Amino acid sequence: MRRAGLPPSISYAGPSQLPAITRHTLRPLVLLLCLFAFVATSPAQQPTQTPTAPLPATPLPQTLTTPGTISGTITDTDGDAIPNARITLVRDSQSSPTSTQSPAAVTASDGSFILTNVPPGPFTLSIEATGFSGRQLPGSLHPSEALTLSTIVLTAASAATDVQVTATQTDIAEAQINEEEHQRVLGIIPNFYVSYILNPVPLNPQQKFELSFWTLIDPVNLVLNGALAGIEQADNTYSWGQGAQAYAKRYAAAYGTFLTSTILGDAVLPIFFKQDPRYFYKGTGSIHSRIFYAIANSVVCKGDNHHWQFDYSGFLGGLGAAGLANLYYPAVNRSSAALILDNTAIGIAFSAAGNLFQEFLIPHLTPHIPAKPPRSP
Repeated sequence: MRRAGLPPSISYAGPSQLPAITRHTLRPLVLLLCLFAFVATSPAQQPTQTPTAPLPATPLPQTLTTPGTISGTITDTDGDAIPNARITLVRDSQSSPTSTQSPAAVTASDGSFILTNVPPGPFTLSIEATGFSGRQLPGSLHPSEALTLSTIVLTAASAATDVQVTATQTDIAEAQINEEEHQRVLGIIPNFYVSYILNPVPLNPQQKFELSFWTLIDPVNLVLNGALAGIEQADNTYSWGQGAQAYAKRYAAAYGTFLTSTILGDAVLPIFFKQDPRYFYKGTGSIHSRIFYAIANSVVCKGDNHHWQFDYSGFLGGLGAAGLANLYYPAVNRSSAALILDNTAIGIAFSAAGNLFQEFLIPHLTPHIPAKPPRSP
């Protein structure tokens, strides 16, 4: 029986009946076909890729990174050098001038400084000095550059201080009597013993002597005593006769009375009795109340405790001055005790009249005083 597709020389009789050469020939062929099928069905192997190492960075030329120097001079606004000022170089990447990576220097006695080994690039100089305001100066340094800055000027540090000044009573009283020592009727005649402050600060003993001292040496008072002595010379008052020597005696007597009455009545006794020798201008109220006030002040005064009291200083000062006058006036012109008392009473009346002038007339003739008296608290 023939099978289609087989060679005509070979008849099919089953596997056991194949010729021996045929079996030996098919086995290598089958192995070859299997190997070929295995290779054909296996995935194509990709060639192994070895990772490529990164190329090393090319270093910058040394000339582009060579450090440089920064130098300069620091002065104040007057051009004087500031020694011991601290200069610190700060980079943008540094948080503060105190970084250990910050080049720093201290100025010499002539105010000069130099920073060495400074890397090139932008920078900021932080400058601090005791007693001066700090400064921040930006700049840029090129490689290998020796940068010299222009003179750096620091301004003095301004300190805002809150100071509370409390004036003492002595200071206030001194300011008040300084104003009184410039009071002059018609701008000429001294009017020191009048206060246009209703309740001024009391004077201490030194200030009471001060006010009397400036009264005694005032040139106008010296001239007025000379004029009084001239009138007495013309009237031949007192038994000193005429001539220059007689005039000198009259002048010494007139000034002596003025001296003793001022020292006793305005300084020594006011200190002892703690009284104020000044007249305190009222300036307000009805005319009748002001008249009564002026007349009353011929026998009363204000004490250092601000209370009104009898004017022991003025009364005893007048008696003391009159009694001492008997020591240097001629014997025939000396006053008896009764006459001294009479003259004291007359003096009180003249004092009342003078107070009326002070209250109503003299303020209008005295420049540089307020129209209405200020009242102290």
